[in-house]
Order: sequence, then C-alpha cells, then structure tokens
Amino acid sequence: MRAVKGRDTGPERRLRSLIHAMGYRFRLHGRDLPGKPDIVFRRRRKAIFVHGCFWHGHDCPRGARAPKTNAVYWREKIARNRARDARNEAALREAGWSIETIWECELRDADALRERLFAFLGPARLENLTGRSP
Repeated sequence: MRAVKGRDTGPERRLRSLIHAMGYRFRLHGRDLPGKPDIVFRRRRKAIFVHGCFWHGHDCPRGARAPKTNAVYWREKIARNRARDARNEAALREAGWSIETIWECELRDADALRERLFAFLGPARLENLTGRSP
C-alpha cells in the first residue's frame, strides 16, 4: 500500500492533459479544500476528482472486482473510501462548489469526456487562452 500514489497518477495526468488541450487553466490538489480535489478551478468554484475504479468502488467491471485474499479488509476499506468521498463532496457543495467525479474507466472515451467536461466547465474564456482580456 505504501507504493500506491495519492496524486499525479496516470489517470490524473491524462485528464489534466485533455483539460489543458481544451483551453482551460487550473490548479492542482486544492490542499485548503475538503478532500483535496485533484483539479481545481477557483474562479469558477468547480472541482474535479479523479477516482480509480478499484480504490473508490466504481460499479464498472474493474471496480466491482473484489480481491480474493483478505476480502473483509478490502470490502471495509473501499466502503470507508466511499464514505469519505461522500463527506468531502458534501462539504464542498455546502461551501458553494460544483463537483465532478471522473472515473478511471471513463478516460477511455476522450470524445464523450470532452463533452462532459465542457458541459461542466462551460466555455474556456479567451483571456484564459492568451493570458489577457480581449
């Protein structure tokens, strides 16, 4: 477990690359926010969590697969992770933030993910692309 990365994972890097290519600029790992969202858009008050399907108990084939060894431990561990995720999301929403959770398995369909991100974030502003206002 010690070798499991908590941030800058492959799925996070792929999502950040996609978001950047779409013209959005963001901050990483909002340390002052509940749950330390992976990607933060402070001016928009929007946050994105990138969840691994196994670690956060997604209902896809990869996330639904339970380890055969030490099954009770893993079932409880994933249940605690899900409860923690729900608490963090509730705290952020209560503070006026919009939250989007991207699952590792969803990164496979880049076109659908682009549409979903655009719907969540809205248009990228011109000043975000050029560094200055029009």
